[in-house]
Amino acid sequence: MEYREIDERYELVIERIFELRSNTEVLEKYQDYFKQAAEFICLADCVLRQKEMGTFDNRTLEECVKMNHQLYADLLPENYESSYLNPQTAVRTLGEEFGKLLCFLYTELHALTAYAFEGRKECMVLFCELFMEIYCVFAAEKTPGQEEIKHILYWFFYDYNEVFAQDKVRGLVEWKDNYFVSIIQESDLKDIRYLYRYGEYISDCEIKMADFLNTLPETEIQSMADTLTEGFRIGYENLGKDLGKKETVCVEYPIGFERIVRAVISNLKEMGLMATVYRLPISSFFMGSGRSRGCYTKSINKQFEFDHKSDSACYMDKAYTMRQIETMRAAFETYKKQAGHYAGPAVIETFGEEPFRPLMKPEAYRYSEKQNELKVYLTNCLGQMTNEYIPGDERSFTIIAYPIPAIGKNFEAVFRETVKINTLDYMQYRFMQQKIIDVLDLAKKVHITGKGDNQTDLWVNIYPLSNPNKETAFENCVADVNIPVGEVFTTPVLEGTNGKLHVTKVYLNEFEYLNLELDFTDGFVTQYTCTNFKSKEENHKFLYDNLMQQHKTLPMGEFAIGTNTTAYRMAKEYNIADKLPILIAEKMGPHFAVGDTCYSHAEDTKVYNPDGKEIVARDNSVSLLRKEDLSKAYFNCHTDITIPYEELGSITVVTAEGKHIDIIRDGKFAVDKTEALNEPLK
Repeated sequence: MEYREIDERYELVIERIFELRSNTEVLEKYQDYFKQAAEFICLADCVLRQKEMGTFDNRTLEECVKMNHQLYADLLPENYESSYLNPQTAVRTLGEEFGKLLCFLYTELHALTAYAFEGRKECMVLFCELFMEIYCVFAAEKTPGQEEIKHILYWFFYDYNEVFAQDKVRGLVEWKDNYFVSIIQESDLKDIRYLYRYGEYISDCEIKMADFLNTLPETEIQSMADTLTEGFRIGYENLGKDLGKKETVCVEYPIGFERIVRAVISNLKEMGLMATVYRLPISSFFMGSGRSRGCYTKSINKQFEFDHKSDSACYMDKAYTMRQIETMRAAFETYKKQAGHYAGPAVIETFGEEPFRPLMKPEAYRYSEKQNELKVYLTNCLGQMTNEYIPGDERSFTIIAYPIPAIGKNFEAVFRETVKINTLDYMQYRFMQQKIIDVLDLAKKVHITGKGDNQTDLWVNIYPLSNPNKETAFENCVADVNIPVGEVFTTPVLEGTNGKLHVTKVYLNEFEYLNLELDFTDGFVTQYTCTNFKSKEENHKFLYDNLMQQHKTLPMGEFAIGTNTTAYRMAKEYNIADKLPILIAEKMGPHFAVGDTCYSHAEDTKVYNPDGKEIVARDNSVSLLRKEDLSKAYFNCHTDITIPYEELGSITVVTAEGKHIDIIRDGKFAVDKTEALNEPLK
């Protein structure tokens, strides 16, 4: 749209919205809803006006806090039960026929906050006009048909799909005129008002985090930044990939970490790389990925996020799915050059929030069986498309994690312990892990058993070596792409991998799972259950949506043994095992990933351990299907499930000759020259 057209359309629609705050022509049942929605839109307009008049950055701290609270008041847990954002409340108040639809609309309107802060008037026009179109139907017809409202919502997302797709790809690969990089680079980070430039909810957690980092000397900040960027560089080096061909790295981080991120961006620039940053998804168009992505804050309301994670079920059908595939390809074509120069993400994750056990609400949107099939198909197509424009064998990544103040009174102590864990002597670990690999490479199978309440009894089939002098089945993982140090891993042979995996409690992708059980037959999940909810059906649905990612089954894509007993000691000492991210938790015991292998989309790239041996266990019988039909080879998910040392009975290698050799016995490492790993366990 031309700027003049945008301005004219915006002024016309916002004037009408201002009017209906006090004068609505709909039935009394819906009046409060439309008034509240109009009030919210006018708040977003207030932000946009301040941006346009140049007064936005001159706001006092008190004004920033007040506006931030007003924009997110409906989402706060103390207000959520009575909010139209809550599907239960919306259905109860507005009725079965329109409650879910109007709840969905109100949730989508909250994207206006982000667009206002970024000055994206063209996007604000679209959502405001959508709101007015639906309002006018209710005003004219009093009791419109449900299908009419569904029709309006459907065609909005269908018609403007291209806008969302362009935003998605541009945010990932285009570094020019990046709104978030400008915040990091241009702000006075000692003036806490900079946090309120994002347009995200700023809690005490983000403020305390920024304040804490402002107390640290520059040398410590630089050291943390160096750990991340050096890990990224070494990842390329170890995989034999050419970083010199790349131009951009996407930096993902929690808001409040800007001092570290500024140093990271500076480091990347010295490496000849420019940073991109994008916002956590704000619309159903890309929600439901399972973890926080882009730049984001501590969750304001996890139940809200859970209630709306499947909102695209409101409009998803086959035609829409094909439309999204079409617009994403067009977006990648638009940014084809930038995508080809994209190096991958450098990610700062956080931990410390209380484990979340969601409530299952029947009023919330859930995918039908047909929609689940379409969702899986769409995810697979987009995964293949991404790999086409950003080839997996030419990109890498690195991830590191730090605690946030939400972890409690020991925050500063845990933060400093985490810094130590992230910088452990990788040479010492490399030596000890190689001793473990030397034994594992003798294995035909590995037998894993639990102890106490843990019912694990699992046999994992190991890839056979043709030339043990030059080949290995396990990668010696030190601190490069996956920080901190501490695991050896392989792609199991699916055929012959059988048994039960059980964990009494585990925290995966921000959800807590109780008594998680997976049964494997020839490497595939055949049954799964947990005890989060009272009914078997609720537990099955919860796992199907969140662990299985709408797949009827998943293969075991990885078997690994975590060796970072120092992290384990920290978790026990501060009683935070249930708050640690999988990035650290996976290093604290054996873990098993369901989904794709660790080498997904890069199986044909040869990789080597530090001892020079080639890691040959990169494929399984599923990933090999790429040679015949790419759509059957990948699931586009990879979730690690860790058994903690105290629940572990043994990990035993069984050789082709039938010899049994313990890697771990009664939760302790049993391989010669790995005794140092047991010291923290004492």
